[in-house]
Amino acid sequence: MSENKLNPPVAEKIAKKLEAHGDVRIDNYYWLNDRENKKVIDYLNAENDYYNAVTGHTKEFQEALFLEMKSRIKEDEESVPYKKNGYYYITRFEKGKQYPIYARKKKTLAAKEEIMFDVNVLAKGHNYFKLAGLSVSPNNKLVSFGIDTVSRRQYTLQFKNLETGELYPEKIKNTTGSATWANDNKTVFYTLKNPKTLRSEKIFRHILGTDPKNDVEVFFEEDETFNVYVYKTKSQKYLVIGSHSTVSTECRVLEANNPTGMFRVIQPRERDLEYSIAHYNNHFYIHTNMGNATNFKLMKTAEAFTNKENWEDVIPHREEVLLEDFSIFKDFLVLEERVNGLNKIRIIRWDKSEDFYLPFEEETYSAGVFYNPEFDTNTIRYSYNSMTTPNSVIDFNVNDKSKTIKKEQQVLGGSFDKKNYKSERIWAEATDGTKVPISLVYHKNTNLNSETPLLLYAYGSYGYTIDAGFSSTRLSLLDRGFVFAIAHVRGGEYLGRKWYEDGKLLKKKNTFTDFIDCAKHLIKHNYTSKKHLYASGGSAGGLLMGAVINMNPDLFHGVIASVPFVDVLTTMLDSSIPLTTGEYDEWGNPNIKEYYDYIKSYSPYDNVSKQHYPNLLVTTGLHDSQVQYFEPAKWVAKLRDYKLNDAILVLHTNMKAGHGGASGRFEALKEIAMDYSFIIDLEGKACFKKNY
Repeated sequence: MSENKLNPPVAEKIAKKLEAHGDVRIDNYYWLNDRENKKVIDYLNAENDYYNAVTGHTKEFQEALFLEMKSRIKEDEESVPYKKNGYYYITRFEKGKQYPIYARKKKTLAAKEEIMFDVNVLAKGHNYFKLAGLSVSPNNKLVSFGIDTVSRRQYTLQFKNLETGELYPEKIKNTTGSATWANDNKTVFYTLKNPKTLRSEKIFRHILGTDPKNDVEVFFEEDETFNVYVYKTKSQKYLVIGSHSTVSTECRVLEANNPTGMFRVIQPRERDLEYSIAHYNNHFYIHTNMGNATNFKLMKTAEAFTNKENWEDVIPHREEVLLEDFSIFKDFLVLEERVNGLNKIRIIRWDKSEDFYLPFEEETYSAGVFYNPEFDTNTIRYSYNSMTTPNSVIDFNVNDKSKTIKKEQQVLGGSFDKKNYKSERIWAEATDGTKVPISLVYHKNTNLNSETPLLLYAYGSYGYTIDAGFSSTRLSLLDRGFVFAIAHVRGGEYLGRKWYEDGKLLKKKNTFTDFIDCAKHLIKHNYTSKKHLYASGGSAGGLLMGAVINMNPDLFHGVIASVPFVDVLTTMLDSSIPLTTGEYDEWGNPNIKEYYDYIKSYSPYDNVSKQHYPNLLVTTGLHDSQVQYFEPAKWVAKLRDYKLNDAILVLHTNMKAGHGGASGRFEALKEIAMDYSFIIDLEGKACFKKNY
């Protein structure tokens, strides 16, 4: 694979002067920021043609990879049924079909199946189709749902009568896709998005069967750094409107039996005060960082006295334990904790007769409490997997401590045995002396040395933790002798809230240097070498890719940057771009010079320089609502102009999808096959065939 034999597209340079704080930047590719411009579409199509030409010799291999990954998936798949309000709900797939079927059964699993939605039927004629936000009314007769046919996460809200199959005529556009029912079975509350910025900003009340033009606005979030949402407590007593920014929360409640009443504030918003609420037994339970509880704690307050002065500790703050979430049941409380990077599930009886943790034994793994809508139950459902162990859905009986595996992910094809793979967790030392964990998995017959290909992945933003979980598609790399590694860099919450705080705002560069130091550690300890080391990241992880190849361009042989957020400074200065204002507390507000200067010092697009770059595959979606397509397009155009070597540089734009890629489950596999074939091809023909 070489660019020498082919001429890549050359984007026209049209100088655009961008000025802030007396600093002038010239952006030659700003013009690509116009999805309606034919010249822009022509350029993106030319880049796609070039990608196809450069990678044409791998097309058969991509198809083989796709079929290989598809062959491991049980096509006639069915979820573990969950019970809610007298019905069992099931999501299933049928063989050869791309989309799910949503069904339910009344009272027992032996009852006749009622098909609520067959998405395969609904999706016909659409290049992209997403059904989301299914919400059944308290009397079980009606359902609200959202449809997106563009992949811009702007859903049209609709309603269906589950007894007659009738669709109600009203269609409410530009929503988040979900709605919350009041207890009268006719009133719903939904969230409307700003049509330009796509910020979730308004809550409306709708009465079923009426014209949406008459819907009542019950809340407008005026602060552009906040998003709003609405839900009902598990107790079914309260409707909750939440306003959320990166560092602050505010919740309002209204009794669900009184949908036309006034919402009241639980605790007025304060900067750096975050909280979320659940309701139980005349109290609100509050997950919060109040009082410098960096790793969060659990508090409670009486329904009538909700200001923070009335909050009292239930689970105090602990320096070494991150309290990620909690679930309330009639007889016990379930806590989801993280200790030294690993998930813990803790069960505490309300009468304090028991307090214990579920046992997990592997060195690195992922576990979490599953959807548990039933309140009066002795069973909690959770999921467990590791880098070598497929996912299991498990029911745990709190009374007799018995464990029932309800479903274990099947890996078809006959060749998978988890005993053939090894996983481990190692620690790299960062530049400032911080120890950064790395989770690895590889085939037991893979020899670890300087000739071993290794793909290093990370995300590292928003406090989002990438756990060490299982992937059946990843086996296509492991069976070809690759090591797969996750660098748990700062900016995520793997080692607690401080781990996140130390990788954001004016400490963001720690995310990049951590990743570089993890890569160097793997080379130093003979897991791989520069010639065989690859990197991958998407969205904010794509920003990470862009930053590290500017800082250390010779460290990786190849890099995959998926939907990369690479034009950070220009985007954060443009409040009209979707999601920008809500990001100020993550990246900093560049309208303030200190943050402008810091962001400019690492923004990948602004720091492209005349140097050698690694082989690079960049992917994006034309309708992306999270990272606009023009960021990676501009970045690739500038890299073409600046890079001094003949390394591969290709851009692929999905002209029919957005941030999440293709909507069909098998179409998504084709995108993974595209990524894998890129690095396998760089590694050499010998990797085209499985080693094991």
